[in-house]
Amino acid sequence: MNLLSLFKRVKFRLYSYKKKVKTITVDRLLANDFYFKYEGYCNCCDQKVTFSSRNSWLRDYFFCDDCKSIPRERALMRVIEEEYPNWRSLKIHESSPGNRGTSLKLKKYAADYSCSQYFPNHKNGSQVNNWMNQNLEDLTFEDNSFDLIITQDVLEHVFNPAKAFQEIGRVLKRGGAHIFTVPLVNKHQKTERWATIDENGELNFLGEPEWHGNVVDPNGSPVTMHWGFDIIEFIKKYSNLNTKIFHIDDLSNGIRAELIEVLVTRKS
Repeated sequence: MNLLSLFKRVKFRLYSYKKKVKTITVDRLLANDFYFKYEGYCNCCDQKVTFSSRNSWLRDYFFCDDCKSIPRERALMRVIEEEYPNWRSLKIHESSPGNRGTSLKLKKYAADYSCSQYFPNHKNGSQVNNWMNQNLEDLTFEDNSFDLIITQDVLEHVFNPAKAFQEIGRVLKRGGAHIFTVPLVNKHQKTERWATIDENGELNFLGEPEWHGNVVDPNGSPVTMHWGFDIIEFIKKYSNLNTKIFHIDDLSNGIRAELIEVLVTRKS
């Protein structure tokens, strides 16, 4: 067993039992001594690059030294290019894009690309700070509007995921797809709801509070769902669409980490 494999196995065990060990993770134990790099090709910036990380939690820290993309972004771009090689000519909408990696490539090369963020205290569909304001649970787009909907680590933050998947399915064109990443932290265990919001807008965590970074909100976004592989059945139940999960492990493209599955929900 090589050193990287050992780190991956240790990280997986700690992450799987995080409810018991709470915030104890392998990156805190090993970060000061960890360094890994690999020469390869980045499909986000289309360059021969060095991928490197000084943190054993590769999902968030295994950077392309050129465009600063991370493994889940490179995995997402791989799936887009393999499943829809004509993506440059398609009508694409991305909800809550990042400022690097796949988001920048789509924005630069797709002929008809739009994007939005969500500002809950502003009118849905309005312009806020040069962003289109769109609530995934109540999109203002017409039916059959887009060939591709892209989301990156967004669906673990919605309060009504059933409605979000219904809305995404509604605005997709026939033959189109929702291509997305979401951390499937529960894996083979059942999906768990992690937070709710009441009629007064009060946030209620059902488990230990969790927050992720948010490009447009310095307070971050609450984690509302702990998804498992049964997300496929959830999407089918509420949108009647079929979903396939792609797991890619390709160090030559800098695609190696935990929780970097890419999901493709197609509208036939």
